[in-house]
Amino acid sequence: MFNHDKIERSSILLLVLTVIVISIGGLVEIAPLFRMETTIEKVEGMRPYTPLELVGSKIYKREGCYGCHSQQVRVLRDEVERYGHYSLAAESMYDFPFQWGSKRTGPDLARLGGKYSDQWHVRHLLNPRDVVPESIMPTYPFLVERDAQISGISDDMEVLRKLGVPYTDEMIQNATSDAVIQASNERETEGLQKRYGGKVNVHDFDGNPSRISEMDALVAYLQILGSFVDFVKYEPINLKKDEVKK
Repeated sequence: MFNHDKIERSSILLLVLTVIVISIGGLVEIAPLFRMETTIEKVEGMRPYTPLELVGSKIYKREGCYGCHSQQVRVLRDEVERYGHYSLAAESMYDFPFQWGSKRTGPDLARLGGKYSDQWHVRHLLNPRDVVPESIMPTYPFLVERDAQISGISDDMEVLRKLGVPYTDEMIQNATSDAVIQASNERETEGLQKRYGGKVNVHDFDGNPSRISEMDALVAYLQILGSFVDFVKYEPINLKKDEVKK
């Protein structure tokens, strides 16, 4: 009791001890962030976004899609039954910032990739009520009128590499051409597939082969959400197969 009173009556001592306690708490919370590679489970199938998908993710963030749509399936039975396998930390490891979201006005999009056709997405973005009559989502007709800004995407990839995304020199050097190839139906895709693997959607997404629009980029991004990990083969660490099945 005597020592406690002594601390409370000395403003300088109280300040020093407060700073020490806060510093310890801060170190405990911040220090692990410098070793993120040791805290995220490595999952087979994960890859960085292609240049076109990266442009699409920028458009997604620019338009504030995260305000109404989350990208996180929680480990709750109703969510797993509705949306699919619960989200893994590794699935957001190349998102800066991550798109988990804090509310859902519309459905979660973590497992959207491949669920609908490109034509459905285009029509939905042009006028959501055409495919979902009760939707309150705004329209985005300007996406087909604007050219996707792919010429400077290599600079973004350089920055992301500094943040830990494994973009190689070859990926960065071929960024613009890879974006053009992915949004085309008639170009050689061998180099693109070699750099990013087999799970790359390569075709004209918006139905207009004469230009690469923001619609192309956004649909390319939406079509890969949650599609990288093969959950038929996925097995959580430290769990036996029979436990996973249960």
